[in-house]
Amino acid sequence: MLYFTKMQGLGNDFIVINNIDGDVSLSTEEIRRLADRRLGIGFDQLLMVENSSLEDVDFRYVIYNADGSEVGQCGNGARCFARFVEKNNLINKSVIRVETISGILELTINHDNTVLVDMGSPVFEPNNIPFNFEKTETEYLVDGQRMGVLSIGNPHAIIHIEDINSNDIISIGTKVQDSNYFPESVNVGFMQIINSGEIYLRVIERGVGETLACGSGACAAVVHGIRLGLLDKKVKVHLTGGDAFVEFDGKNAYLSGPAEFVYEGAVNLRTGNI
Repeated sequence: MLYFTKMQGLGNDFIVINNIDGDVSLSTEEIRRLADRRLGIGFDQLLMVENSSLEDVDFRYVIYNADGSEVGQCGNGARCFARFVEKNNLINKSVIRVETISGILELTINHDNTVLVDMGSPVFEPNNIPFNFEKTETEYLVDGQRMGVLSIGNPHAIIHIEDINSNDIISIGTKVQDSNYFPESVNVGFMQIINSGEIYLRVIERGVGETLACGSGACAAVVHGIRLGLLDKKVKVHLTGGDAFVEFDGKNAYLSGPAEFVYEGAVNLRTGNI
C-alpha cells in the first residue's frame, strides 16, 4: 500500500508522500493514474519528502506534475511540504531548508500555521529559463502576445491583461505553451492589476492546465509588474483559490500563505483501490 496525505494551498492540491526510507518509486504512468480525478485520487502535483545528502539541508523536495513530469518549483506545494514534515515529527524547528532540482528553498512556519517561502532569485537570461530568444528584454513579443518571461524554479510567461475573466485565457495560454520559443513548455500567467499593491492572477500550468493557485506564478507576476514599474515590492495576489502575498526585495522573491490538511489515505497501486 502507498500511504499519502492530501493537502491544499489556496486550492492548488497535492498528495504528499513520506519517502524518507527511499522505498517508494513511482513510474510516470502510475503518477498519471493517481492524478486522475475520476479514476484515481486527483491532484495538481505529487510531492515526495526524501533525505538530502547536502550539508545544512534538511530534506529533498521532489515535485511531479499530474502528467508525471518532474519540475523544479512549486511554492504552494512548498508550504504544504513544511506543514507535513512538522506534523509528522520529521523535524522540530520552524525554519526548514530543502533542495529541489532547481536549487535550495528556505521555508519558515509562522505561528498562525501560514508558511513563508524564500523562492530565491528570478532568472531573466533567456538561455537559463529556457526561452529561445537572443537577448534579455523586459517584455517580448511571442506569437502576437506581449509578455514578460522569467524563471523562478520553473519557466513563466506573464501576460498583462485588462479583464481576468476573459474567455480567451485558456486558448491563449495553451498556444503560448506549445510555442517553439519554450523548449520545455512554460507556465502562463494572466495578470490584471488592480492597483500598485494588488493584482488578480490566473495561471495555466504546464503538465496540469489551469490551477486554482500557482505560488511560483504569483511571484513571477509580481516581479514582472515591478520591472514594468507598475507594482510595489509587496503585493497581495488574488488567485482563484484565495489570496497569497508576495514580496520582492530586488534579489529574492518571498511567498506567504496558508497550507491545509485535507485527509490521509492509502492506495493499492496494483488494483487502484483507495
